[in-house]
Amino acid sequence: MVMGVAANLTLDEILDLLATGAEQPLCFGSAVSQLDHVLQVAAILQREDPEDEELAVAGLVHDLGHLLPGVGDDRHAGAAADAVRATLGDRVADLIALHVDAKRFLVVTETDYGNLLTEDSVASLREQGGPMSPVEAEAFSVLPLAAGALALRRADDGGKADGVVVAGLSAWVPVLERVAKAHASTAL
Repeated sequence: MVMGVAANLTLDEILDLLATGAEQPLCFGSAVSQLDHVLQVAAILQREDPEDEELAVAGLVHDLGHLLPGVGDDRHAGAAADAVRATLGDRVADLIALHVDAKRFLVVTETDYGNLLTEDSVASLREQGGPMSPVEAEAFSVLPLAAGALALRRADDGGKADGVVVAGLSAWVPVLERVAKAHASTAL
């Protein structure tokens, strides 16, 4: 757990925290709120792979760390993973934890990727360790969840558009409940 950060949030606490994102801009001066962003990311992932509800849920909660008090950009992925692991499971939490590393990986493995990043994402890249070294990139590429983390990262990059209409948070409640229930049944 990231020191001093909430862990083991219940589903209701996760939903309440996500709802607070409606009042917080994605970055300074952005018309897109934190909630708008995660709803767009989840919608992209659901559209691309409708059978993978855990991946879509990871998209929905991947930036929860930005909504937790005292968590900086460099720690938001780990804090979010810690906050949801007990309720949503290891796969969702691990995908969240890897979404920053996926950005660091793409910067060094795809020549044009850095040009696709928004200004705030470029700034946060520096705080998050910068581009991966060749050794780090090789280690990342063989992780079992690398493909999912890269899908989440690409959706994260694509989910920052003003005025995009997607399903609201209430539409995601049944999906969150299914993922939480599936996790609870496997944890027994």
